[in-house]
Amino acid sequence: MPALIAVAGISLGVAFIYILDERIPHQHFIKGREGPEAETLKQIWLFVIAITLHNIPEGLAVGVGFGGGDPGAGTTLAFGIGLQNAPEGLAVALALQSEGYDKRYAFVVACLTGLVEPVAGLMGAAAVSQSQVLLPWGLTFAAGAMIYVISNEIIPETHRHGHHKAATTGLTAGLVVMMFLDVVFG
Repeated sequence: MPALIAVAGISLGVAFIYILDERIPHQHFIKGREGPEAETLKQIWLFVIAITLHNIPEGLAVGVGFGGGDPGAGTTLAFGIGLQNAPEGLAVALALQSEGYDKRYAFVVACLTGLVEPVAGLMGAAAVSQSQVLLPWGLTFAAGAMIYVISNEIIPETHRHGHHKAATTGLTAGLVVMMFLDVVFG
């Protein structure tokens, strides 16, 4: 039964993000515009939507980590995801500024893209804290959502135009840091 829960949870997480990916217009750095009516939105807003979408499974993962009753797991996830959120928010703010938006406006929008994480985190924590039966479902759902985002969005973007070695080095460094934090705080 645990193996079936893992398979079902991961599959549901992947399906959830797939559906969002198909139904919400967004912009990739290299692949370009995707989703319905993507051509009618300004390119910068498609990028902002894409960043916001990929923050949902990150928030779910942190929430499930805390909701499972293991503060060490939640702290490790929150710290690791938080480390990459700072440059991500900066990228959003700088992209908006490059399009002529005011600094304060760019800052507020960058903050709002990150606010979906605590909301998704609260939903994930609430779901698994109500029932330990939901914990493996929540963990595997969050894992599936992150797998989809990484495989479908991040890896293809980072491996184009000769950046595959730097991207692989970055992925490896991130994994090493997360494993270190898991051992230290876990």
